[in-house]
Amino acid sequence: MATAPTPTEAPIAPDIAALRLDVAPTLAGTRVNDAADLFLLPAYAKLLCLPVVADGRVLGTLSRHALNNVFLRRFGRELIGGKPVTAIFNDRPLIVRIDTPLEVAVAYVSQHIGTPLTEDFVIVDQNDRYLGMGVVLDLLAALRARVEQGAVKLAGAYGQLKRSQSALVQSEKMASLGQMVAGVAHEINTPLGYVRNNVEMMRGLFDELRHSLQEYQALGRLLVSETVDEAALGAQLARIEGASAEDEAALLDDAAAMFDDTLFGVDQIRDLVVNLRNFSRLDQARVTEVSLNDCVEQTLMIANNVLKNRVEIVRRLADLPTVECSPSQINQVLLNLITNAAQAVAEQGGKILVKSEADNDWVRVSVQDNGAGIAPEHLKKIFDPFFTTKPVGQGTGLGLSISYQIAEAHGGRLDVVSRLGIGTRFMLSLPRRSRAQPEVVAHAPQGAVAA
Repeated sequence: MATAPTPTEAPIAPDIAALRLDVAPTLAGTRVNDAADLFLLPAYAKLLCLPVVADGRVLGTLSRHALNNVFLRRFGRELIGGKPVTAIFNDRPLIVRIDTPLEVAVAYVSQHIGTPLTEDFVIVDQNDRYLGMGVVLDLLAALRARVEQGAVKLAGAYGQLKRSQSALVQSEKMASLGQMVAGVAHEINTPLGYVRNNVEMMRGLFDELRHSLQEYQALGRLLVSETVDEAALGAQLARIEGASAEDEAALLDDAAAMFDDTLFGVDQIRDLVVNLRNFSRLDQARVTEVSLNDCVEQTLMIANNVLKNRVEIVRRLADLPTVECSPSQINQVLLNLITNAAQAVAEQGGKILVKSEADNDWVRVSVQDNGAGIAPEHLKKIFDPFFTTKPVGQGTGLGLSISYQIAEAHGGRLDVVSRLGIGTRFMLSLPRRSRAQPEVVAHAPQGAVAA
């Protein structure tokens, strides 16, 4: 007879023990009619079958279904009722050891039970001696409770995982935001430096002009004085003549040039701040109509610190219709792609082609580099969260994964093709008719640079 398997090192599980019903066994010599009367007793009301036991060993089970088959036959009670239960019992009962895990017991019972349901299962100890009966429906109810308990734990674990993912995304956002701010600060520092230098030089020029003005004021006071001293007047004229008109004109010309340079530097700072504001779009609605060409230009301005003096940017921007999207998140995707491309190319001779195009259904922006390319085994995992080929500490592997999610949430897609030794091209495609889901992409960080 079959017995539910038990793992060799499994501890005794309380699950089956909790289901055990203390049912007195039916002896092998009991008559069929007497066994049928037992089913009328309240203690046996839940049972579908009776255990048939001899010397503590389970021989089989006698089911209500088997008795019904006997008694429904013509003269069945008279012909069979007086015989021992072993004449009609099931000699292959369902037997479960008390130390069997609940899941294993359910799998065993489900595999061996018949239809319609006519049998319960017998519970035995580790030595296969009879301990009691178990109801199949109780076993299934216990499994259901276990599954529900597991579902609650799984939901808790999933919530914790989402919180951990949000924390990691926030960490990536802050790290990338720090990199972006550092680059913008460096770009602002250059014009700010010569603005400050010009202001300091202007201070020196004004000191010289103030001195000349003071000399002319002194001459004026001497000329209007009623008691003018001719010697003092001559000395004052000599000092003024020492500073020629040409020198003073040169001072004014230098001051005008410095004003022009200073205004140029201030304009550069203004442009950087405006582009930074437009890049983040903090003052605009989450979804709005924008041109992807504008997003490209703003992103290139923000990424200039990474690109200048080492990468040649080639623009091929076509006339594009506007698309409805979250501008800050699209800028984030472009920043990821452009920064990755800049990191992929060589220090000398690196080129990045930024191209835009549109057809009847899609607006596309591609970023292509002439770097080393991506190995085929890495290419199929390039958008997986936390996948990175960079050394430890130089990337989290979230940037491209977040970019991919942003593209999908906008109803678009992010594709990549790459050849080793040739380069890599990423293409962002957005639908001309909005499919954006702002609530889906709202959690993604700005400026997360791919790892």
